[in-house]
Amino acid sequence: MTSLLGHIKVLDLTRVLAGPWATQNLADMGAEVIKIERPTHGDDTRSWGPPFLKDPEGNETRDSSYFLSANRGKKSVTCDLSTPEGQELIRALAKDADVVVENYKVGTLARYGLAYEDLKKINPKLVYCSVTGFGQDGPYAALPGYDFVFQGMGGLMSITGQPEGTPGDEPMKVGIAITDLLTGMYATTAILGALEHRHISGTGQYIDMSLLDCVVTVNSYMAINYFLSGKMPRRMGNAHANMVPYQVFRCREGSLIVAVGNDSQYRSFCKTIGREDLASDESYATAGNRNRNRENLIPQLAEALLGKTMAEWVALLEAANVPCGPIHDMQQVFEDPQVRHRGMKLSLPHSAGVQAPGVASPLRFSDTPIVYGRAAPTLGEHTDAVLGETLGLDAARIAALRAKGVV
Repeated sequence: MTSLLGHIKVLDLTRVLAGPWATQNLADMGAEVIKIERPTHGDDTRSWGPPFLKDPEGNETRDSSYFLSANRGKKSVTCDLSTPEGQELIRALAKDADVVVENYKVGTLARYGLAYEDLKKINPKLVYCSVTGFGQDGPYAALPGYDFVFQGMGGLMSITGQPEGTPGDEPMKVGIAITDLLTGMYATTAILGALEHRHISGTGQYIDMSLLDCVVTVNSYMAINYFLSGKMPRRMGNAHANMVPYQVFRCREGSLIVAVGNDSQYRSFCKTIGREDLASDESYATAGNRNRNRENLIPQLAEALLGKTMAEWVALLEAANVPCGPIHDMQQVFEDPQVRHRGMKLSLPHSAGVQAPGVASPLRFSDTPIVYGRAAPTLGEHTDAVLGETLGLDAARIAALRAKGVV
C-alpha cells in the first residue's frame, strides 16, 4: 500500500513539542522523518518525566511520556550541530531532503551555515520551516518563550477560567500545551501547502511560524466579538460568549454539558426538560435573545436539570438530538465505546522490547490510511543506518565521528 507522503523526506531539527508535533504529523502520513538530536542528551523532553516508559524488567528507560507523545515513526540520529563536522553532515542530509523543520533561536542556524539561505543553494526545492516563539522579525524576535507564556500574551488566558468575582477567578491556562500543539498543526498545513506549490513552481520556499501568531489567530470569534462590539471579552467559566445554553449544568448526580447551537435544538431541549414555556417565551426564543437575557434564563434551566441524574439526561437529550455529554476523565475517555471503535488508543513496538502506548492521529484517509509502524525511537537509534545507508559513510568514519562527540 502506498502511503500518502512516502515520497517525502523530512530533516527534523526540532525539539520539545511544537516542531516535533508537526513532524510527527508528517511521519504519520508516511514521510521519512530523520530527527536530529544532541549526542548524549537528545531532545529535552526525553527527560520530562515521570512517567517514563519501562523496559521488560520494569526499569525506567530514558524516554518520558512527553517525548513518546510527539515522536513516533521517526528515525533518531545524533549530531552536534555546533561542530564543523556536524554541520557538514546536516548539509549532506539536507541536499536530498524535501523538508527541513527547525525551532532554534533566531539566527542560531545562520551562524552554523544551516539557515534557509544556505541550504537552498544546495537544494533549491527545499521547503524550510522555522518554528519560533515570536517569529523571525519584530521587537521580540530574539526572546525565548514557552507555551504558558504565549497563552498569556496571546489573550487566551484572559478568556479562560472562572468569571471575575467568583471563587478561583484567576486567569487559567488550558490543561495541555495548546499553543505548541496548534503551532504544530499550522506548521504541518503550511509545509503541505508549500510542497503542493512546489509541484507547480519547481522550487521550495521558507516558512516562518510563530507561536504567538498562532495563539492570537485562534482567538477567532472572540477577537471579532471585541472588534465589532468594542467590549473586552471576559472569562466566563464554562459558558459561551455567543451561544446559550452552552455550558455545564449540575444534575441530581453528576454534571452535564449542554451545547445548544440553534433555535431548533433549543426547542427540543426545553421540551425534553419539561420547560416548553421557555421555548415559547419571546425573551428566549432566538439565539440573540437568549444571549441578551442569559442571566434570567440560565437559573431556570439549572433548576430543571437538577431533577434527574447526568446519565438520565444524556439518554433523554441524545434521543431528542440535543448536543450534550458527560465530562470524562482519561480512563473514561479511552473506555468510551465511540473512542474504542475509532481505535484512538495505540500500542506500538518500542526498541526497549516493550509496547509503548500512544494516541492515534485523527487524520483518516480512504485510500492511503495511516499505518503506525513504531513508537518514538531511542536516542541515536538510527545514527549508523542513516549515516551509512543515506550518506555512504563507512563504519570507521562513523566511529571516528562518535569518538569526537560529533554523533
